[in-house]
Amino acid sequence: MPLSSINPAEYPSQLAEKVARFKHSFATLDLPEPAVFASEPLHYRLRAEFRMWHQGPRVDYAMYAAEDPKTPVTLLDFPPACEPICALMPRLRERLEGSDTLGRRLFQVEFLATLSGEMLVSLIYHRPLGEAWEVAARELAETLQVRLIGRSRKQKIVLDRDWLLEAFELDGRQLRYQQIEGSFTQPNGGVNRQMLGWARACANGLGGDLLELYCGNGNFTVALAPLFGRVLATEVSKSSVKAADYNLAANAIDNVAMVRMSSDEISGAIARVREYRRMKDVDLDAYRFTTLFVDPPRCGLDAATLSLARGFDNILYVSCNPQTLHENVVALSDTHRIAAAAVFDQFPYTHHLECGLLLKKR
Repeated sequence: MPLSSINPAEYPSQLAEKVARFKHSFATLDLPEPAVFASEPLHYRLRAEFRMWHQGPRVDYAMYAAEDPKTPVTLLDFPPACEPICALMPRLRERLEGSDTLGRRLFQVEFLATLSGEMLVSLIYHRPLGEAWEVAARELAETLQVRLIGRSRKQKIVLDRDWLLEAFELDGRQLRYQQIEGSFTQPNGGVNRQMLGWARACANGLGGDLLELYCGNGNFTVALAPLFGRVLATEVSKSSVKAADYNLAANAIDNVAMVRMSSDEISGAIARVREYRRMKDVDLDAYRFTTLFVDPPRCGLDAATLSLARGFDNILYVSCNPQTLHENVVALSDTHRIAAAAVFDQFPYTHHLECGLLLKKR
C-alpha cells in the first residue's frame, strides 16, 4: 500500500466504499444487510516484512512500489504495524547498523507478533551464517527480548524456537494458537477475533457434525468445534497440520479428527469415489454432517468441492476474494440461499476485503 494513503481520517469513507461495492456485486442474490467489522485504522498488522537497504554504514527498512519495483522506498516507521513492531523497528535497526556481524549482507527482516505480546524476528541474509553470527544474534535476542531466527540459502538457525503462542479471549474462552514462522497466520489480529466471533454466532444452534476444509493451523476449528458434536477437519500443509494438532491439544478439544487431504480428495472420499489410506482411522459413516465450513484460497472452490457442498444443509463460507465467492454462490444458488453476510476489513487502505456468508439449503 502507498504509505501516503494511510490517513485515519479517511478510513471510514474508504471502508464504506468497499462495503458498497460488495453489496452491489451481490445485489442479484438477495444479499441480507451485511454485518461490517472494521479494523483499527492504525497499528493493526501483526506481520510485517521489509527489504534492508544498505548505503555505506547505514541500514534502512525499505519497500518497493508495485509500479516501480526497482526503486526502494526507505522507511523510518510503518504505521500499519502493531505498536510492538513499531517500537522494535528503530531499536533493531540501530543494533544491525552497529554490528558488521549482524548487518553484513542482510537482505530482509520479517516480524511476527501476537496479541499476547510475543515477538519473533527473522533475519535473512545473502551469505552463510556461522558461529560468530550466532553469538551476536543471541546477544541481540536477549537485549531486545525477542525470539530470533537467522536464514540464508539452505540454512536456518533457530536460537530458541521458531513459533509463537498466541492467546486471546473469545466468548468467555481463552483460545491458544501456535503460530509457526513461515506459515500462514491471520495478519490482522483484531479483525481475526471478529471473524471468529461472527462464525461462532452463525454456527450456534446448527447442531450435528461439521466438515471443515482448508483449516490451516486450526484458527476457526478451535473456535467452532465446541458448537458441534464431531468435526472432521482437512488441510494439505504439513506444518499447518502440525500446528493444528498442537492447537487442538492446547485448547483441550477432543472432538476433532484431522486429516492431511486436499478439498478435492476429501470430496472424493465422502462421495465414496475413492478410498485413501490417510482416512483409514476415520469412520465416515459415523458422522452426521449438517454444516460445511470453508475458508479457501483466492481461487475459491473447485467443481468437486462445489458438488460436495450442495449436499450440506448449511455452508459457512469465509472468503478473501469477493469475486470468486460470488461465482461460487451463483453456482450454488439452485440449492442454497444466503441467510447471513458479513465483511471484515483485514487490510485497510487497500481494495482487499474479506467476507463471510452463511448459506442455507432451500
